[in-house]
Amino acid sequence: MAPRDHTVTVITRVGCHLCETAEQTVARLAAELGFAWTTLDVDADDARRHEYSDRVPVILVDGKEHGFWRVEERRFRKALKK
Repeated sequence: MAPRDHTVTVITRVGCHLCETAEQTVARLAAELGFAWTTLDVDADDARRHEYSDRVPVILVDGKEHGFWRVEERRFRKALKK
C-alpha cells in the first residue's frame, strides 16, 4: 500500500505542546508522502476523552492506534508502507 492510501488521525487537546509537535510532524510527513490526515479534540467527546485522555496526542493509522505522546517517525513511515 502506498502512503497516500492511508488515513491518519491525530487525537489532540487544546494547549497541549506535545500535540502541537505531533501535528507539525504529521503535517510535514503528509506533505512529503501524500496521505490524508485530520485531528480530533479528545475533550469534544466523552467516550474519546475516557479512552485517550491520559495519552494525547494519540496517532491513529486507518482508525487503529499506532502510538501516543510522540510520532516515532521511522516506525510511522514503516506503518505507512503496509
